[in-house]
Amino acid sequence: MTRLPRFFSLTFFLLTLTACVSPQAPSLIIAGAYFPAWLLCAALGVIVAIVFRIALLKLKLADLLPYPLFLCLSVGVLAAMLIWLIWFGQ
Repeated sequence: MTRLPRFFSLTFFLLTLTACVSPQAPSLIIAGAYFPAWLLCAALGVIVAIVFRIALLKLKLADLLPYPLFLCLSVGVLAAMLIWLIWFGQ
């Protein structure tokens, strides 16, 4: 009975790892190693969200807007997706 959940979890992890072997996955060569491009886009999205938060604080708009965390998160995700679309879109 305990083998069944272990089997399903192993199958799930193996199926999700198959996407990592795709030869069409965009990657960048940084310092001689392959670096996934989505990770760079995510890091740039985090930087945009931080800059947006600082701009809200400087303009004193952070107290006026409801849910500033979700607003900054959505701006960061939107920026990351736009960077991905502009850089790797077809």
